[in-house]
Amino acid sequence: MGSAGVPLLLLVGALSRIPGSEGGREPPAHFLCQAKLDCHFLNGTQRVRYLKRFFYDRQEIDRFDSDLGEFVSITPLGQADYWNTRQDMLQVARAEVNRFCRYNYEAAKTGLVIGW
Repeated sequence: MGSAGVPLLLLVGALSRIPGSEGGREPPAHFLCQAKLDCHFLNGTQRVRYLKRFFYDRQEIDRFDSDLGEFVSITPLGQADYWNTRQDMLQVARAEVNRFCRYNYEAAKTGLVIGW
């Protein structure tokens, strides 16, 4: 088997491990897709880390990390290679540190975030 078959085997193997995916043949009848946004404040707003994480059936598949400045695939199902080619998406994600995190810093200290 040539190297072209390896990514396909990894994808099928990953789908077979996702509960309810029926071995990768078809999507399950019920599944969960989520995106979670995290702001980590170190030393007030001087050092801020923004994470945007994507989940499929409780398994993280991709994330954007502002410390790296790019998307990272956590599993073979991830789309980070595609997203990193899109300069518009990268620019928006990088700006979230200021637009979302720093903007809502005072509200986040009290537990109320208003700038979504």
